Formats: sequence, structure tokens, C-alpha cells
Amino acid sequence: MSLALDAAAQDLLFREARTANTFTDEPVTDEQMQAIYDLVKYGPTAFNQTPLRITLVRSPEARERLVKHMAEGNAAKTSTAPLVAILSADNEFHEEFETLLPHFPQVKDMFFSERPVREGSALLNAALQAAYFIVGVRAAGLAAGPMTGADLAGIQKEFLDDDHTPLMIVNIGKPGEDAWFPRNPRLSYDEVVTTV
Repeated sequence: MSLALDAAAQDLLFREARTANTFTDEPVTDEQMQAIYDLVKYGPTAFNQTPLRITLVRSPEARERLVKHMAEGNAAKTSTAPLVAILSADNEFHEEFETLLPHFPQVKDMFFSERPVREGSALLNAALQAAYFIVGVRAAGLAAGPMTGADLAGIQKEFLDDDHTPLMIVNIGKPGEDAWFPRNPRLSYDEVVTTV
């Protein structure tokens, strides 16, 4: 059975796409980032919540502040990527239900009145959105280098507030020389899928 996407699109988004470790110095524009967001905002979430927040780190001063929080193996590539995004979960996402779920705005108080419930939901749904964001970066012909190897608490204090939980840092750009590590194995269908 064939997929709806042609083989070139499948390669671009999945089979040939990998985490980039080096990048060229070609800039990533605001227009590219707008196009990526306008594509990936349609990814599914529970109750149409949109807890993902994207902080683009463009200025040299902000980059320097971010790099000091990166793990040793991630600092160099974060300092040289054309663009870096901090992806975080907004734990106060429920305030947007009047706009995002106009036929059922009472969901805000029915399910999300307690902060621990919101934090769990924000984490799960922002992670879903982050995955779509990575695929969107690939769809733009760019490479993504998502990383969690960082002092996320330090990044929260440096760039965010108590209502935003950092999820990951994503380096973005055209892949540079020796950008890829060898492809690691993946589990087979039979190892993952069970039919009941």
C-alpha cells in the first residue's frame, strides 16, 4: 500500500531527515518561521489547546545567555546555528479557550481550573506541537537539531517565567559539513505494534 505523500516528501520529512549537528551560515528568515508556524499550527491537540510557545533567539546577546545553559556537547552547535528556538509549554493556556474553543469555552473551568492538571496537559500537548514544529522545519527545507541537554531550569529563569516550562532547544538552519551522525537503528513494526 502506498502513502499519499510521494517518496521525495517522505524522504524530506522522515527517512532522510535527521538531527543536524552543524549548519551553514545561511540565515533563517522571519518569513520562513512564519510559514513553518502557519503550517504546523493545525496539528492536533486536546480541546484545541495551543500551549506551545516559541522563543526565537536571534540577537548575539541572547545567544550568549542561552549557550551558557547548554550541555557541553550542545554549546558549540547552539552558538553557531543560524537560528535557535526555545520551545516551552504555557501553563496558562486555558485562558485562550474562549477563542480556540468558542462552542465550549466552559472547558476552562470544567477541566483546567487546577494548576497541576494544566501543567500535565500543557506538557503533553506542547510536546505534540513540538514534534509538528520539527516536521515543519523539515518541510521548509531546513534541518532541525532538537536538544534537551541543557539546564532547562536556568533557561526558564533566563528567558521565561513561572508560567512557562521549557521543553527543548531547537537549532534551525541549512545543514553544514558533516552535519549527520550515522543513522541509528529503529525498532521494527513487529516489535512495536500489537493487535488485540
